[in-house]
Amino acid sequence: MNNGRKPTSSSGVKPRLTDIAKQAGVSIATVSKVINGRPDVSDGTREHVESLLESVGYSRPLRAQKTNNNIEIVFQKFDSIWGMELLQGACGAAREHNCSVTIAESGNRRSPSSAWVNGVLERRPLGVILVFSDLSKKERKLLSSRQIPYVILDPYGNPSVSTASVRADNWTGGLTATRFLIRQGHKRIGIINGPRKMMCSKARYDGYCAALEESGIAVDPSLVRYGDFTVDSGRREAFSLLSNGSIPSAVFAGSDLQAMGLYETARRLHLRIPDDISVIGFDDIQASAFLGPALTTIRQPMAEMASQAASMLFDMHMGKKVSHEVVFPTRLVVRSSTIEHS
Repeated sequence: MNNGRKPTSSSGVKPRLTDIAKQAGVSIATVSKVINGRPDVSDGTREHVESLLESVGYSRPLRAQKTNNNIEIVFQKFDSIWGMELLQGACGAAREHNCSVTIAESGNRRSPSSAWVNGVLERRPLGVILVFSDLSKKERKLLSSRQIPYVILDPYGNPSVSTASVRADNWTGGLTATRFLIRQGHKRIGIINGPRKMMCSKARYDGYCAALEESGIAVDPSLVRYGDFTVDSGRREAFSLLSNGSIPSAVFAGSDLQAMGLYETARRLHLRIPDDISVIGFDDIQASAFLGPALTTIRQPMAEMASQAASMLFDMHMGKKVSHEVVFPTRLVVRSSTIEHS
């Protein structure tokens, strides 16, 4: 157990695992599985044993923690060009450290599933990048207890003060996109945003509202839609927005993928882009330059953000301090999907 090392407590007293097993009502083998991050333990048992280990101040010796030379990047679902660009950035940083990258799917946009959390304890990667996620106190404690550093990329909500994160300046991006459309003469500007509770969605919407308000344009709730950053939600919400009698002259899509869905719906409704409706996206994925017409968008440097997150993991693994929050600037990329409105 523990590579032959006896467990030690923070107080210097060596807790007996037989006592832990007896208090928990499980076998010593089960306690060993919990300590070593084995997956074949129920969530309830794992949590109970972890709590008892914590109560006696048990800490796992650093040298007993064997890690694999790879980092893990966790998506809700890895099924889009957007994810490929993040992966490209993470792989670039990993190559510089002779490290590999593996992909995992959590199955939940907001937080990783228990299956993933148990799995990562067994896989013992050098570190973890979580995309669009939050971690519970329990999950943070489990990763920290195994000395597995983690960075959240574009957090779902406000990360804790102890959590390292990387994101884009979403508020400025939303402001810039809407200001650009206003300068082109648009006043009825719709928005197809991401999930209501997601931090980046809130920031982009707030930037949209700020640009309208500074120009004396009231925010019209009938022009606001919420999707989930996918092509399907862009298609669906665009139909809701554009099939009404009075359509907006321009739409700010919260992601380039949603803009792609909007393009398809516009064609079905016989609306021409940009003649009948201007469209601006967010992300600047590679495919956006090859749409017909090429998509005006707000660029967030996704590959660079993922590279930064990976570099932070390597620094944390080496015991170096990293910034609590790294924010990348966004910028406007003007193409052919927007036009001046008279």
